[in-house]
Amino acid sequence: MQKLLVISGLILLAAGLAWPWLRRLPLGRLPGDIHIVREGFSFNFPIVTCLVISVVVSLLLWFFRR
Repeated sequence: MQKLLVISGLILLAAGLAWPWLRRLPLGRLPGDIHIVREGFSFNFPIVTCLVISVVVSLLLWFFRR
């Protein structure tokens, strides 16, 4: 459990330091993401972004467990 928490903390630290470059990625604005804007209402549901992140995390976990 301690190892998992340390690794998670390091990943969050790296993501925080790399945020100026990560912000430029089109995550949340991919084709297939739902974004509805009406008068006085805005709804955003990034379906494709969630799928892409899920696949990447699954591949990373699979790779590191081998």
